Amino acid sequence: MKVLLLQNIPGLGKIDDVKDVAEGYARNFLFPRHLAVQSTAHALAEIEAQKKKKSKDELKDLQNQQALAQKLDDLEVIFKEKVSESGQLYAAIGVAKILEALKKMGYGVNKDQIILGKPIKEAGEYQAKVKLRHGLEATLNLVVNF
Repeated sequence: MKVLLLQNIPGLGKIDDVKDVAEGYARNFLFPRHLAVQSTAHALAEIEAQKKKKSKDELKDLQNQQALAQKLDDLEVIFKEKVSESGQLYAAIGVAKILEALKKMGYGVNKDQIILGKPIKEAGEYQAKVKLRHGLEATLNLVVNF
């Protein structure tokens, strides 16, 4: 019996593969666990439609991430902080403060995506990397004033 796999099954095949299996295996194991469906023209057409939709969604997401990366590359984030007499900040600027500033500016970035070597403890100009999906990366310019 020909079945269309709905999930990866070790030793049998990967998702969307059409495999020839014994009827008992399909009826008693694969179908009840929703691991596969019988391979019909309708099922194959449905899978192809899902693949097309998925590729369109991935392309749209890639374009959105590229636009976000371009905006973040040109972005300068300014922090006004209090400093001690020696020039040290009273409160270091870390990933959380950068994330808060980006959210106030309307950028949807996660905490895990911001990469800052070490917290900023002095006034000056710094850079932080933002890792986006699809392997894209942007560099933020951070300016710390007092």
